[in-house]
Amino acid sequence: MSTSLTKYSALFMLLLLVVALNVWGNPFNWVVDENETSNTSLAFLQDPIPVDDGKKPADRPLQSMRDFSNAMVDIAEGANPTVVTVFTERTIRQRTIDPFADFFGFGPRGGQPQQREFRQAGQGSGVIVSADGYILTNNHVISEADTVKIRMMNNQVYPATVVGADPNTDIAVLKIEGADLPSMKLGDSDELRVGEWILAIGSPLDENLAHTVTMGIVSAKGRSGVGLLDYEDFIQTDAAINPGNSGGALINLDGELVGINTAIASRSGGFQGIGFAIPVNLARNIMRSIIETGKVTRSYIGIAPQNIDANIARAFNLKTPEGVLVASVVEDSPADIAGLKEGDVIREADGRKMANTAQFRGYIAAQAPGDDIRLSILRDNEEINITVKVTEMSQDEVIARAGSRGLWERTGFAVIDLTNAKLQELGLRSGVRGVIVDEISEESAAFANNLRKDDIITAVNRRPVRSIEEFNQLVSSVESGQVVLLQVLRGRTSSFVAFEIN
Repeated sequence: MSTSLTKYSALFMLLLLVVALNVWGNPFNWVVDENETSNTSLAFLQDPIPVDDGKKPADRPLQSMRDFSNAMVDIAEGANPTVVTVFTERTIRQRTIDPFADFFGFGPRGGQPQQREFRQAGQGSGVIVSADGYILTNNHVISEADTVKIRMMNNQVYPATVVGADPNTDIAVLKIEGADLPSMKLGDSDELRVGEWILAIGSPLDENLAHTVTMGIVSAKGRSGVGLLDYEDFIQTDAAINPGNSGGALINLDGELVGINTAIASRSGGFQGIGFAIPVNLARNIMRSIIETGKVTRSYIGIAPQNIDANIARAFNLKTPEGVLVASVVEDSPADIAGLKEGDVIREADGRKMANTAQFRGYIAAQAPGDDIRLSILRDNEEINITVKVTEMSQDEVIARAGSRGLWERTGFAVIDLTNAKLQELGLRSGVRGVIVDEISEESAAFANNLRKDDIITAVNRRPVRSIEEFNQLVSSVESGQVVLLQVLRGRTSSFVAFEIN
């Protein structure tokens, strides 16, 4: 404290001296060459040089604001025609029971449930990214839809075809028939900086609010742990995003698409200043894979990444708990061939800082098979650079990582199939059967009753589970409010977990 006071006292005395020099004149005989300028250390105290631009001084900040406003208007006017409203319809089949027939035991099949069908409409947003009609949107906007249509800013309506979708990244690609359509240029989301101004365009809440433009900044990058997707590397923004904005555009000051608006964090259901967008670099890779191959091609290097907490940082003599710890390396994988080892700490990928596993997984997912990634790692406190060639994930791994998110609302966790590679990572014998908890909400009843990530579920209600399909079928048969019993393998210890289904 005394040091700070001394510092500020000295600064205060210096300011008094400067004021005295300007008020009473310079008591010292400074020798200045006539050919030199006056002392540059006091240049900031000199009167500003008049600017003869025909404007009053008070008008100049206002003109700067007008210039900024006009720039935003230009961006919005250029981007708006490329953003579309997405309309979907799907058939819902609902079981109905006649309570009187159920009570008295008569009626069709003695009160057995009947099915009633009705049409459910949905709405979202999308972005035209090519002149021949390819559109980026969210998977959850078009999921399970029977028909999809889009409406452009000029009110033209087109039927749309779902070219492909990826639930794990929440990206979907639509196609409409057309030529010379307005389209938005794809930017580079890796170049975004926190604090940078951006615009969001979409159709929130109601079709009458289509092409709503909001403005904000990039609040954060690399957001994960939101609990929405398998691959989470979100751009966070405070630009207003509301239901219906999903699939809309996040745009930088160059008028380029840098993100696909996806979700909000809210306690009320409405926007509270926290919105999330999928980086366009990831969306670009998924779209390219879907268009070129007709499927989602997953990138793979073959490691089990782990976040670094304070204790792990101390154990590895790291200055800060940042980076990605290599927990294990799959034999003969690209990482193994390149020379990565267990205990390596990945600090950067292609010169970009990797703060956590979600950011690293997102970066790998944004690469195409065949790409080289230069990793900067720490091994025994020595910096090493290793280049890993990304390969395509095997179909078994793709199926496993497709996961089971359909039951998330009921259970609070998602599972994936067990593969031999995963068993090897966990140090288990190949004969183990079940599904593995890939992600779990800490707010869920399952978590409260001691279910954890990487637990292997071997049975549901005493019935063996060997695949995601069997797990889904067994859990779906449990009615809301009933208790489900899971048999769980953690390491080499088996136990039971019971909790109430939502």
